[in-house]
Amino acid sequence: MLAKIWKKLLMFILIVACLFNVVTKLVKNSSIEDELLSSAQYIQDQQDVEKQENVIK
Repeated sequence: MLAKIWKKLLMFILIVACLFNVVTKLVKNSSIEDELLSSAQYIQDQQDVEKQENVIK
């Protein structure tokens, strides 16, 4: 009887861990996308500033 309970408990923990892993990866993907967009915007802004400085000179 105790062996069946442990098997079910361990299976439940395994399923929860897998779901947590999947959700974590999905959340991190959107964060990485946000970081890449932010970096691209920063680079674009720096290039715009350099162009403006070259025009002024």
